[in-house]
Amino acid sequence: MLEIKDLTIRYGEFLAVDKVDLEVKPGEIVGIIGPNGAGKTSLLNAVAGIVDPAGGSLSFEGMALPGVPADERLARGLVLVPEIRGIFGMMSVHENLLMGAYLCRDKAEVARRMERVFTLFPILRDRRRQLAGTMSGGQQQMVAIGAGLMAAPRLLMLDEPSIGLAPLIIQDIGRTLTALRAEGLTILLSEQNAKLATAIADRIYVLQSGRVMMARSTESLLEDPKFVEAFLSLA
Repeated sequence: MLEIKDLTIRYGEFLAVDKVDLEVKPGEIVGIIGPNGAGKTSLLNAVAGIVDPAGGSLSFEGMALPGVPADERLARGLVLVPEIRGIFGMMSVHENLLMGAYLCRDKAEVARRMERVFTLFPILRDRRRQLAGTMSGGQQQMVAIGAGLMAAPRLLMLDEPSIGLAPLIIQDIGRTLTALRAEGLTILLSEQNAKLATAIADRIYVLQSGRVMMARSTESLLEDPKFVEAFLSLA
């Protein structure tokens, strides 16, 4: 579904991503883990069309992405839920969710998508009139993911969805993402929280200083003592 080859991203003289290869197959959850500054966010932003690569190739379902505007990528089903959650704090939960579906002009379809989000996150139905900025961090993350789902993604990209959240909320998010995969949704997950990523992902890419250090199945990585010691011993 997504194929990245030799991706290079620069910010001036700073090399953020250095010739990264990555692929995502339909129906997978693929995790990208690594410390802050490893290049995870830059990689997702390049796929979404927010930053322009300095080199390499990206393709989504056979379509070359360079030169394709971000809004067209969104319309084709490439949806990014950013690290900062991207919600509108002074708008209600309902309004935030509607913003996620702004490309859809079919009111019945928007209503169907809304109902799906409320089924996944029942608390959002109860609080649909509440200002999103007054909600807890975990509830705001539900709004952000819900808005992403309102865009009808074919590939849902999530950047650090667990950041700043309590362990029980992180487990809830993990269960939700697993349920979405069971429905057939493909997910690319960027995380510092290796415990969450290895709990739900089929395959893992480990990024460090903009380079892929490991790219293996989650099962294989969990059998690697060096990986467990480096990424899970303190998780």
